[in-house]
Amino acid sequence: MGIWNGSAGPLQAVARNLVGTLAGKGHAHTPGGAVSRGGLRERTQLATLLVELWSQTVLARIGGRAVPLGYVPVPVPERLLIAPQDLRTGDATVASEIYSGRFAFAGKVMALDGRTVFELVPPSVEWAEALHGFGWLRHLKAANTTIARANARALVGDFIRDPGKAKAVAARPDVSARRIISWLTQATFLLQDADHDFYRRFMRSLAKQVRQLRRMASDAPDGYPRLIAVVALVFAGLCMSDQPRLLKAAQKRLAEELDRQILPDGGPLTRNPGMLIELLLDLLPLRQAFTARNQQAPAALMNAVDRMMPMLRFFRHGDGAFAHFHGMGHTAADQLATILAFDDARGAPVANAPYSGYQRLDARSLMLIADTGPPPPAVASWEAHASCLAFEFSSARQRIVINCGVPEVHREMWRQVARSTAAHSTAVIADTSSCRFLQGGSMTRIFGAPIVAGPKHVEVQRGTRNNALLLRASHDGYAEAFNLLHQRSWRLALEGNRLDGEDIFKPVDESGALPAETFAIRFHLHPSVTVERLDDPHTALLSLPNGEAWAFAAPHLPLVVEESVDLAASGGPRRTSQLVLTGEVARTPRVIWTFVRTREAQSVPPVRPGRG
Repeated sequence: MGIWNGSAGPLQAVARNLVGTLAGKGHAHTPGGAVSRGGLRERTQLATLLVELWSQTVLARIGGRAVPLGYVPVPVPERLLIAPQDLRTGDATVASEIYSGRFAFAGKVMALDGRTVFELVPPSVEWAEALHGFGWLRHLKAANTTIARANARALVGDFIRDPGKAKAVAARPDVSARRIISWLTQATFLLQDADHDFYRRFMRSLAKQVRQLRRMASDAPDGYPRLIAVVALVFAGLCMSDQPRLLKAAQKRLAEELDRQILPDGGPLTRNPGMLIELLLDLLPLRQAFTARNQQAPAALMNAVDRMMPMLRFFRHGDGAFAHFHGMGHTAADQLATILAFDDARGAPVANAPYSGYQRLDARSLMLIADTGPPPPAVASWEAHASCLAFEFSSARQRIVINCGVPEVHREMWRQVARSTAAHSTAVIADTSSCRFLQGGSMTRIFGAPIVAGPKHVEVQRGTRNNALLLRASHDGYAEAFNLLHQRSWRLALEGNRLDGEDIFKPVDESGALPAETFAIRFHLHPSVTVERLDDPHTALLSLPNGEAWAFAAPHLPLVVEESVDLAASGGPRRTSQLVLTGEVARTPRVIWTFVRTREAQSVPPVRPGRG
C-alpha cells in the first residue's frame, strides 16, 4: 500500500537501497511488465529519487527549526479544551450494524463472533485502515443514544488495551493522524458520562499517540499523508491542555507544508483533485478551532484555504462530480456540498491552472478539462497517473468522455491498470504508457510505485478564434522511447454544440523520421452514454439519458467501439464503452475527430400525483 511499511527505519532503508540502486539492483518496468530502456539511466533516476527522499526526511527533521517536532514534549493533558467540528456525515444505520457486531469497511464485512474487532485478521489493508482510523465513530455519534455511546467507549477501550492484529497499519503516520483527529472531534460524545478510569486511560492513550505521531510525521509519505499528520498535531496542540510548545512547532511545520504542497493556483502538489476535498474537510474545522481558542489562524492556513476553494469548482462537471485525474475516484456529493457551503466567493471557476497543470474550457453548457502538465515530483507521485493530454468532456449535467479513475475499494487490484495511459482519454503509443513506474522487488515494498520517468516539457497555448475557444498542448513523454512528440488541440465552439480535436505525432528532430509504431486514441465514455454504430465506419451516435444526442466522427480512420470500465463509479466499477481510433504513426501522423450535438435535451414533464 503506502511506502515504508517494513520494519527498518526509513533513513536506513533509503541508505541501503541507494547503495543497491547504484550497484544495479533496482529496475523500473513499464506497466506492461517489460524492462524499460536505458538501464543505467533508470538506475541514475532511481538514485536521484532516493537521495531526494533522504534529504527531504533529514530537512523535515532538522532543517532550520529551533525545536524539531521529534523533540517537543507532549505531557498527558488534564483536560480537553475544545472538540473540533467533524464535517464528514454520520449515518445512524451504520451504528446499528456496529452494535450488532458487524463491521463493514472498504467493501468487506467482518463479524465479531465473540471476539473484539481488533482481534480479527483484517480482510484487506483498506479495511484495517478504516478500522484503525476510527472515522466510524461519527456514525455512532449520529445515533446519539446511550447504547451507542457505551459501545463507542468499549471499542476505544479495546483499542487502548491492544491494537490487535494490524499493529503495523495502526502505527502508520496517516492512520495515526486520522485516529487522533477522530478521537478529538468525537471527544464530547465519547467522554459524556464516562467514569474517571476511562477518562484517564483515554487521555494517556491520546498523549502517547500524539508523541508517536510527532516522531513519525517527518517520515510520512509526501502528499496528503504528510499533511494530515501535521494537521493532526496542530489539532492536538489546540485541543489538549498544556501543549504550547507542540502547538507552536506544529503550526510552523503546517505552514511550511501548506506553502510547499498547495500550489499558487490552489491545486495540490500530487495533482490529485480528490486531495482538495479530503484536506479541506480537515482544514476548515482547524480554522474554526483557532477561532474557538481565541487565536489567530496561521496566514499560511488561511491563504491555502482561499486558494483551494476556487479549484473545487474548476474540477467539477455539471453533475457535481470531479474529473478523474491522478488518483481521483468517486466524488462524495455530501462532502463536497458541505465544503462549498463555506465558499463565500461562489465565483466562476478559473480556466487556467498552469501550476497544477490543468486547463478548462467552458462554452454555454459544454465543459472540457484537460491534463496539460508533467507528472508531479517523484517524491509525491505514488498515486500519479500517466495521463498527459487526457481530457474529460460534459454537456450540462451529462458526462460524455471520462477517464477510468480509481475505485473506492480494492484499489490495489486495479492500481496498475488505472495508472496506465490506456485508462485515459488520450493517445497511447505501442501500448506503452507515457510514464514509467517503479515496479517489482523490494524497492516497491519500501517506496511504493512512484513515477521514475515521464513527460518533462509540456507546451500549452490557449486563445479564441472564429467563434471558438482553442487549446493546444504537446508533451515529450514518448521522446526517449519512440523519438516522437504528441500534440493535441481542442476547439470548443462558443455556441456550445461542437468539439473538434486533432492529434499530431511529430519527430523530436524535425529532420527525423516517425517510427513504424501503432497508436490508439481512446475516448472512454461515461456508463450512461449509449453508443450506436452507423453505416459509416467513421461515425458513431451517442445518446445521453436526458434525450440529448451527439455524433462522433473521425474521417480518416475506422472507428472501433470497445469495452471499458468506469472504476470510479458509485457502488464500484461499472462496465462502459470506449471509442478507439488506431493506426500507424508513420502513415497517419495527423488525426482529426469531432463531437457534434445532433439533438437537444428533451424536456420531460413532471408526473402528477394520481396519474401514471
